Amino acid sequence: MTASRVSMVVNGARRELLVEPHERLVDILRGRLGLLGVKEGCGEGECGTCTVLLDGKAVSSCLMLAAQADGCEILTIEGLSAEGTLHPLQEAFIREAAIQCGYCTPGMILAAKALLDRELDPSEGAVRRAISGNICRCTGYDKPVKAILAAARQMREDAR
Repeated sequence: MTASRVSMVVNGARRELLVEPHERLVDILRGRLGLLGVKEGCGEGECGTCTVLLDGKAVSSCLMLAAQADGCEILTIEGLSAEGTLHPLQEAFIREAAIQCGYCTPGMILAAKALLDRELDPSEGAVRRAISGNICRCTGYDKPVKAILAAARQMREDAR
């Protein structure tokens, strides 16, 4: 099999890449584009460290071939802040001390963003379900859940 040309929008910038059939999205984002917030933990879609938003949906980039992202819009943690201003989720994670080692944080924040983009007033249970694919060995889940709920409140207030 030969390489194919793939076009995608990554963090707002159009990217044209030549990808091999076996290359995964995580490899392209991290290795070729230098987006180090996208990490590979398990390589099996179980830990959430490689989570990105693909057309607004949280996906495990370690399970997706890069060619499958042709024509898609991808958001990584690097693209979440705007013009040097942190996203409310990022601010809340800092304020609520929901970050320890930080390994799981980008994936968890992006999974939360996908939820809040659909539902700006989620229940605690909905938040826990949304981040259930993200393994955190440092903080547990209480502080991230608290941070996500705080960010949702802030985003609702900002929308008024």
